[in-house]
Amino acid sequence: MAHAQKVKFEQPKEFKFSPENMKLVEHHIAKYPKGRQASAVMPMLDIAQKQNDNWIPEAAMEEIARLLDMPRIKVFEVATFYTMYNLAPKGKHHLQFCTTTPCWLAGSGDVVKACEKHLGVKLGETTPDNMFTISEVECLGACVNAPVIQRNGDDFYEDLNPQNVIAVLDGLKAGKPVPKGSHTGRLTSLGAQGATCLTDIATKTGNKVAGEGKK
Repeated sequence: MAHAQKVKFEQPKEFKFSPENMKLVEHHIAKYPKGRQASAVMPMLDIAQKQNDNWIPEAAMEEIARLLDMPRIKVFEVATFYTMYNLAPKGKHHLQFCTTTPCWLAGSGDVVKACEKHLGVKLGETTPDNMFTISEVECLGACVNAPVIQRNGDDFYEDLNPQNVIAVLDGLKAGKPVPKGSHTGRLTSLGAQGATCLTDIATKTGNKVAGEGKK
């Protein structure tokens, strides 16, 4: 197994939102009445993370505290509570594996093992080429389509198994477009028994209709 990369990094001394992102920041702050602007802290952390290569430096949290006129420790509390915020650099593709009960029952453990073997790293580690970081998270809210992986906080790959997840990894590494959503061909969260409504759409998209084929 390849040795996982121990990411060494330095905290930048300063952080400023880009002009484009500052417009987004102002948009979110404007949603709340004066004195309640701290409610915009979560979207601002997300904006900072996307601007800074998928991680949030301390300087960004301090800048957010300044803009929202709130104690810096309050910003740090939010950033350290949620797994969607990264406080250190991650690989190009940060893959978060849900291993909560529904995903576990659907085989997430085998999906994790297949990825660890294919990438040569364990959960919580980054590949030597800095292409992938894999980590474990609690429920991602897509239980019907378990097992599920979230990439960089935005893209969901669903209905995974030890075979099709390798295709996802190889596609990402090659820079190819990897389809979001189900990887077994079903339409969004279509039930295992097939469609029970909107059957015309299911038929047009090649999906199963409940009761089809029965006499």
